[in-house]
Amino acid sequence: MPESLKNKTVKGVAWTSLDQALNLGFGFVIGVILARLLSPSDYGLLAMIAVFNSIAFAFVNSGFGSALVRKPDLVEDDMTTAFFFNIMVSVGMIGILWVAAPFIASFYDKPILTSLVRAEAVILLISALGLVQNTQLTRALNFRAKMIINASSQVLAGALAILAAYKGFGVWALVVQHYVGNTASLILMWIFSPWRPRGKWNKVSLKYLWGYGSRILASGLLNRIYGNIYPIVIGKFYSAADLGQYTRAAGYAGLPAHGLTDVLQQVTFPVLSKIQEDDARLSNSYRRMLRFSVFIVFPVMVGMAALAYPLVISLVTDKWAQCVPYLQVICFASMWYPVHAINLNLLKVKGRSDLFLRLEIIKKAIITVVIFICVPFGIMGICYGAIFTSLASLAINTYYTGKFIHVGFFRQMMDMIPTLLNSLAMGAVIYLVTSPMTNELLKLAVGIPLGIVIYLLIAWVFRLPELKEAIDIIRRK
Repeated sequence: MPESLKNKTVKGVAWTSLDQALNLGFGFVIGVILARLLSPSDYGLLAMIAVFNSIAFAFVNSGFGSALVRKPDLVEDDMTTAFFFNIMVSVGMIGILWVAAPFIASFYDKPILTSLVRAEAVILLISALGLVQNTQLTRALNFRAKMIINASSQVLAGALAILAAYKGFGVWALVVQHYVGNTASLILMWIFSPWRPRGKWNKVSLKYLWGYGSRILASGLLNRIYGNIYPIVIGKFYSAADLGQYTRAAGYAGLPAHGLTDVLQQVTFPVLSKIQEDDARLSNSYRRMLRFSVFIVFPVMVGMAALAYPLVISLVTDKWAQCVPYLQVICFASMWYPVHAINLNLLKVKGRSDLFLRLEIIKKAIITVVIFICVPFGIMGICYGAIFTSLASLAINTYYTGKFIHVGFFRQMMDMIPTLLNSLAMGAVIYLVTSPMTNELLKLAVGIPLGIVIYLLIAWVFRLPELKEAIDIIRRK
């Protein structure tokens, strides 16, 4: 990798990692405080409608963001067309959700959902107004600005949500958090991005954007629907409190897993796009990114599973104890998410959004079958099914990676196995040492530093190259 591109990649990873670290840190603290003030049912109610808002946002974005990042000869009309298209679609989606709200409330037999759906729908327009600015910052690899935007908006939103929860607003405190966070983010993106819609509506631009973005949209819709399929099923067949417990477990597991996935998607796509025609360089860069990502995420997820009970009880009290076994299982499903992200980004880099969509359809068919089988076994059965679908998705996602750059499933697994074994060994030591202890805070105080020492010691003894790379990045920054 040339030094200039390598420097850009390191800087991008550094700033985006800092962004995610702040988001995870702030989000974790805010989430803990809110979980103490709110009930599992409050979280369950909002989880019931999350899929509908997520689907609507997929239409608003329409895959145009990826199309703008990838296009080498981007012109003003492209961005202006995308900007106004996003606004028009967002208004249309708000109208659809407004009409559909009573039917959604009837499906779950929860009248309050009518107001919640309509209130959350308006956020779509706020998001649409900043999509092009966000794309501009990504395309320019200006992750420092994105870090400032995300951290500032999250802190402000969290503070006001906590105030609302303390004042007894219940589930509406979470709605306040969404409104404030999105509005603050929009304002800051317009400040940091110099772009303004100065071009004109262009049919040629729309044809290109839609031609590339429509397949990303279709796969995004599938992802959003099936990413929320578990809350839909649990919300329909179980109580709002049960769904809240599951959502809390999935949220904790998603903090590190999805956080690193976001880093990889934001950094690897624009960076790999710059070397999209050189398969040898793509293969080398891809494998380094893969090994380094699992070196970070695997031990975090395994460690979280080992310390799930003291973590939950110490942070959010025993009213959330039901979520502990869910969290332990979900950690082993979520740990593979960054690997999925890198594989799918390669298809977008190669411009093969058609293959991207094909893989998503196959994976979602498998998920449907697995959910159908697991529902009779309760929420724990659904969680175990998620591990199977995650591993099956990994095998599917790596198929075309092997075709394009000769880094298929088995080569990727061989790259990941040393880190996986190291992480499992670390988790076993943590569990065996802390299990006899009766104080939950003591378990965390001993387990976390012990896990870090064991993991780094094994990496040093076996001379894993990712440890050296991590040290180099720290020294560089």
